[in-house]
Amino acid sequence: MEGDDCEFHYGDGTNEAQDSDFPTVERSRLQDMLCLLGLETYQVQKLSLQDALQISSDSVRNWAPQAPRDLPWTFLRKLQALNAEARNSTTVVPDMPPDARPVEKESQVEEIVYWDTADDISADIYSFSELPTPDTPVNPLDLLCALLLSSDSFLQQEIVLKMSLCQFALPLILPDSENHGHTFLLWALRGVMRTWWAQSPRGVGGLREDSVVLPRAPTFAFVRMEVSSNSKSQLLNALLSPGHRQRDCFWHRDLSVGTSPREIADGLVEISWFLPSGREDLDLFPEPVAFLNLRGDIGSHWLQFKLLTEVSSAVFILTDNISRKEYKLLSSMKGSATKCYFILSPCRGKRNTNLRLLGRLLPVLRVDHSHVLVKVSSTDSARFVHRLRSIVVHVARSPCKRLSLEDMAHAARKLGLRVDEDGEECQRAKGQMERVTGATRGALRLQGDPGGTGAQVDRELRQAPWAGGPAGVLQDFITGLGSPSPGEKQYFLRWMEWGLAWAAQLRPRQPPEPAAALRAKPGVAADASEPSRAEPLGLEHFLREMGQLYEAESCLVEAGKLPAGQRRFAHFPGLALELLLMGLPLELVDGTTLSAPLRWVTGLLKELHAHLGRRSRLVVLSALGVPGTGKSTLLNTMFGLRFATGRARGPRGAFMQLVTVAESFSQDLGCDHILVIDSGGLIAGALATAGGRFELEVSLATLIMGLSNVTVVTLADTRDIPPAILQAFLRLEKAGHMPSYQFVHQNLHDVPVPGPKPRDRWWLLEQPGDVSRATVQADKQADGLRTLADLAFCDPEKLHIWHIPSLWHGVPPMACVSLGYSEAIFELKRCLLENIRNGLSNPYRSVQQLIELVRQL
Repeated sequence: MEGDDCEFHYGDGTNEAQDSDFPTVERSRLQDMLCLLGLETYQVQKLSLQDALQISSDSVRNWAPQAPRDLPWTFLRKLQALNAEARNSTTVVPDMPPDARPVEKESQVEEIVYWDTADDISADIYSFSELPTPDTPVNPLDLLCALLLSSDSFLQQEIVLKMSLCQFALPLILPDSENHGHTFLLWALRGVMRTWWAQSPRGVGGLREDSVVLPRAPTFAFVRMEVSSNSKSQLLNALLSPGHRQRDCFWHRDLSVGTSPREIADGLVEISWFLPSGREDLDLFPEPVAFLNLRGDIGSHWLQFKLLTEVSSAVFILTDNISRKEYKLLSSMKGSATKCYFILSPCRGKRNTNLRLLGRLLPVLRVDHSHVLVKVSSTDSARFVHRLRSIVVHVARSPCKRLSLEDMAHAARKLGLRVDEDGEECQRAKGQMERVTGATRGALRLQGDPGGTGAQVDRELRQAPWAGGPAGVLQDFITGLGSPSPGEKQYFLRWMEWGLAWAAQLRPRQPPEPAAALRAKPGVAADASEPSRAEPLGLEHFLREMGQLYEAESCLVEAGKLPAGQRRFAHFPGLALELLLMGLPLELVDGTTLSAPLRWVTGLLKELHAHLGRRSRLVVLSALGVPGTGKSTLLNTMFGLRFATGRARGPRGAFMQLVTVAESFSQDLGCDHILVIDSGGLIAGALATAGGRFELEVSLATLIMGLSNVTVVTLADTRDIPPAILQAFLRLEKAGHMPSYQFVHQNLHDVPVPGPKPRDRWWLLEQPGDVSRATVQADKQADGLRTLADLAFCDPEKLHIWHIPSLWHGVPPMACVSLGYSEAIFELKRCLLENIRNGLSNPYRSVQQLIELVRQL
């Protein structure tokens, strides 16, 4: 067969193929990079998500990294804050004069050849641009690879999730030169959820939300062979960008710090998607399309290239030259079903050789001259990109490979690549999740009316099936929580979240306006019906079931109906505490009944007190507001938390998460941990005082604000406080509590919002909206209080309204988080921590004091 003598083997995918990718001299580069970045200590004991989320002195400073060791932490902090400039954190403040910059390596400089293409149109040339002199010590892709190699599976997942929200290209295959292998990051990508407009074969469209690893979509790979004057990444960015706005999903050499030579990132494969929004003026492609980018030359990374040819609908090969070596290399692709396209910018003096070898190669690959594109300096870039898009659309509409990332992982295994999801702990946890989620909601018998719970549990406890403890689905869930391995337990929780989400997926829904449906919307009167909608089964239901059993069993013990020595659920609070310490939000107030299970919450806090020991000083920070005002997203962005977001999954009731303060900073800050409480949306508008739910919401707001050292109140309108919050203010003042608070108004309509004005403060304090005014006047115990300004603790000179810009820059799903939003949230976080440190918020509380407050409120 032609090309059988090729020195590259399109072969059997054994481990020897991986060994050949990295010469011996390469093995020291990874260790050198890890030492440079200060990550060498995290190769045995990996960096964890809890490590990355600790509050430290750096959390209140906005500073540029001074040394390479600062880079990983700066990158993580900016990524946590969804800062679209997180990749720019590789810039180190220079201490040297401009003329002392390092000299460019001689091997990086190549001769630039220009010649007139007007004499022979078939000899178009695209001029090669010299790489600028490096002025930074670390390439952003090297930083990313080093950080991922130093992180555990859960921090990797968090890094990838935040990168997706910033619209960065995501790592798919992670090279590891030290251990002679590559890792396919299926687990790391599984947590990325995206929403897009899906068109059904019958022409009826709707929104679909799914993990990016599940949908089967056409995939297009872009690779480089030897030298290419064209930048793959710039070409991909242009392909993914509408004409009016450039997107930089893929990092490239023309960005501010993109010119540093890669040391360990060659062999990295990145992935990005185009997802349609349902708007014809914005949708470049009619369906989701995936794009892959291999960093480095295919000859040096043949294993990755082989995988890309097996999983892609088409492969685009960029090169300046096709010599005999390249001919032999590509001839080994003979028989591949993947369509192959060339993007050429041929070198001067090699035209005849290129044409001759290309003419021999095309029949071998079963393609014609329409698969050869030439991009030169005189080529109109916009027209070239338009032509490239046309090819992508044509291939996607024709019969072609459509693989999901799960399918690609199967192909990767056959080639000998490691898949991060194949570890024993991960697979055991997945099996346990499948046993739990195979059952139906009916297996959880104690959800709903708290009034009947005691009698119901009394009956349950006396039935034979319960003689040894919980049975069926709940017992399977508890078994998963009881794993002796913390890692397996954490895997189980993640699998449970996804398994329950997949089971609860609804059919695509059709919004009145496709673009508007993809945007976050402020709470409106329709949200008042929120409690009546079908609630998908979530982890909170299993934990609520455990809480109900513990609560009712405690009642039976207190009533003398059950000897204390026969308790079977006394260990439940300890199990739940482990989940809180792992970063799972725990329910504080039942989202169905808006009631707080006192004994269960007290049991949790007692376990927390025993666990924290001497480091038990707590500051409680909470958020309240109407639905759609960005409470959960604000807290998640501020502290890297995992509160549920969105109209379908937003919190109902109240949930809490624990943030640890680094020991080196706890004395300065004045606390050891921050307990963050997120609440469900409070009804606003004309329906706010309708029905019995209003009184429940007042009780909810009173409890949360009473427990809190500081409360963030999110407003849909700066001229009206939700009535339940105003009532809570009144009740707390009468009870002697002096809450500390911050008002936040988020711009939800992309309208430019000026900075806070004094008149906004006076309007909020003295001119409440009609509903708020009516509520206060209707309160017979208000003693004539008519406005917030009448409360003793309200000082109009100190009141600050934070105006937060819109979350998105552009139209979802292709929008990234706006830089203004990220920077405003950082400033709010800095202000809150400074207030805590300076004692402007209420003083810290011990866990024991918190327990007493729960009982009082």
